[in-house]
Amino acid sequence: MKIGELANQTNLNASAIRYYEKCGLLTPQYRVGGQRRYANDVVDRVLLIRFASDMGFSIAEIRLFLNGLSAKIPVGPRWRRLAQNKIREVDIAMDRSRRLKLLLSHLLGCRCGSLKICVERLKLSPNLQSLHRSREPRRAKTIQTADL
Repeated sequence: MKIGELANQTNLNASAIRYYEKCGLLTPQYRVGGQRRYANDVVDRVLLIRFASDMGFSIAEIRLFLNGLSAKIPVGPRWRRLAQNKIREVDIAMDRSRRLKLLLSHLLGCRCGSLKICVERLKLSPNLQSLHRSREPRRAKTIQTADL
């Protein structure tokens, strides 16, 4: 199938498919008259890439997931590993977002007469201090190929 047909079947632009190839998520396809030709089973792979991307997985995480994947390999254990890591990342982001929302809600009622007063008050704010602490590196465990 031509790249345009694959793009239509996956609701993507052809440029996205070329990008996936460039990133190593899709293997370069053979060409006929300079045009890429794809096997029918590539549709499932592209749909999976798109789904994973929409769920917030990085290109590196998707590449790791797809590395060595074949029709004979169950995908469940791979999804579980990636999902566990992503859940930790989402929990951290949600916690930070809750603190940020609380701080912003307080800022809606700001009555500071000057920037200097506002900055001084924010330095003393426990909300700002906890928001600042959340910026300290608390990265989730990096997944290695061997983990999948």
